Amino acid sequence: MNRYVTGAMIRQMREKKNMTQEDLAARLFVSGKAISKWETGQGLPDISLLEPLAQALEISIIELFSGQSVVNHNRASNMLRSVLYVCPVCGNSVFSLGQAVVSCCGITLPPLEAEEPDEAHEIRVEISDGDYYVTIDHPMEKTHSITSIIAVSDSGCQIAKQYPEGNAQARLRMDRVRWIYAYCNRHGLFRVNPRALGRKKP
Repeated sequence: MNRYVTGAMIRQMREKKNMTQEDLAARLFVSGKAISKWETGQGLPDISLLEPLAQALEISIIELFSGQSVVNHNRASNMLRSVLYVCPVCGNSVFSLGQAVVSCCGITLPPLEAEEPDEAHEIRVEISDGDYYVTIDHPMEKTHSITSIIAVSDSGCQIAKQYPEGNAQARLRMDRVRWIYAYCNRHGLFRVNPRALGRKKP
């Protein structure tokens, strides 16, 4: 374990719940002075207190460790409001129905924000045999490549893993796809609306 709960997080969440240090202390059966020491960095809560502390603050233990409170505003599970997380170490891609605390290779991953493709990351979409055929003219080297192409509809997502030395391309089912994403390991996430780009492949 290379991270521990911070006093700033305890104080932030305690105040958000409109609790005094004494209120929190009473729930944990510790003294108000102990809470004060945690929040000012003069001490740390014992590991046996982490679960009751998280319960008292109404957050998960993972949020407690990450130092941030995460609220999933996508309660309706709208796929079009999904969030993508990508690990910069191993390239693992995680698609979530809403904001979450996602860790991989010891790193807490930030949610990615998609941009419109620039000239170097143009996403070409054609229609071939009832599918979307996606190609990206992009370097496919070990240190610089498109690592995944993803199609998102209102009912699910398709992830086509890409590999160095190959071509950045994917065949994706057209079924109600609203967005097609491409992730570059150096420049981030890009997306296009295939309905605006799709054309018949000659």
